[in-house]
Amino acid sequence: MKEKDRRSKNASVTTAKGRGAEARGGGRHAEKRSAPPKGGGFKERPARPAAAQGAETREKQAKHAPAQETPARVIARRNGDKPAERVPLILETSDASGYHLIDSGAGEKLEQYGPYRIVRPEAQALWPRNLPDSVWEKADAIFTGDTDEDGMGRWRFPGAVLGETWPMQLLNTEFHGRFTSFRHVGVFPEQLAHWSWVKEQVEAAGRPLKVLNLFGYTGVASLIAARAGAEVTHVDASKKAIGWARENQQLARAENLPIRWICDDAMKFIQREERRGSRYDIILTDPPKFGRGPNGEVWQLFDHLAAMLDICREILSPEARGLVLTAYSIRASFYSIHELMRETMRGRGGRVESGELIIREGGLDGREPGRALSTSLFSRWVPQ
Repeated sequence: MKEKDRRSKNASVTTAKGRGAEARGGGRHAEKRSAPPKGGGFKERPARPAAAQGAETREKQAKHAPAQETPARVIARRNGDKPAERVPLILETSDASGYHLIDSGAGEKLEQYGPYRIVRPEAQALWPRNLPDSVWEKADAIFTGDTDEDGMGRWRFPGAVLGETWPMQLLNTEFHGRFTSFRHVGVFPEQLAHWSWVKEQVEAAGRPLKVLNLFGYTGVASLIAARAGAEVTHVDASKKAIGWARENQQLARAENLPIRWICDDAMKFIQREERRGSRYDIILTDPPKFGRGPNGEVWQLFDHLAAMLDICREILSPEARGLVLTAYSIRASFYSIHELMRETMRGRGGRVESGELIIREGGLDGREPGRALSTSLFSRWVPQ
């Protein structure tokens, strides 16, 4: 589920190209999904599991740890025709049970998360607000402080002070919402479009599909896929995010679902999977712009994305159903990741669909279609 603004997911990360850069951004994406508050994962990434402060301190220390370098992957040009294409494809999240965007404007958004109305910064909301200030001021929680993607802040509660977490539900899957210092709440609702697609693929397969969720954050996507019948491998570099994901699994009463929770650097993990000959039917990947792995590995989106997709192609099964890439806070057109995906999947046939994820305003009752708020770019390969 990563508003993924996401997140600079402290995410699973590595240097697929031996460089130790030092800039973050990750935004569900630069969100700093940096671990929960996301850290790896929803994100966002912020990951933000249960104990908030000590983990944030450790993550800050990890950010300045020496960079871990790994040999660069040599990517050979692939032969064969590029897949067919479908562009632009706009995937929209409007009213969804448990969430809807009420209003946006003046650099903020007013959202309904379960029982709470929440105000958070939103740089894409360039227009004026539709609803009067009096409505916005009655929100249950308002994020204040640094509005930068990687900046920290705090929550103001105009009415009663709320607890750190509250129960949420999307696609019949329960999880914890959480007020984090990075303004994220543990779920990126625009991802509902991808999660619904994964659910449909799993339910229609007639066999248990193997799903890999890279930079998995708080595990909502993993729980939805597993509940639909998939065998899921969830990878995130943040212990905090993995802890939050396990809390969500307990809340969803899904302890018996086939999910492997792995705290590891995403690149290192998929490199090992390639050597082991492991294969997956669906791969979801939501990398941050910048991030660090548990041992100081450095991830830079523009340096390492091509290598990551190249490996992901190698570990797709012969009967794969799809490879999904979401990119937040990226200084590029969706055509950039669209063409990269098509080159990566040369000779594999199928189709590459790329565009943007958007959330549409729904008014106070969620039933008054309004303006569309762009949240991220995406590209996905499907066998067609």
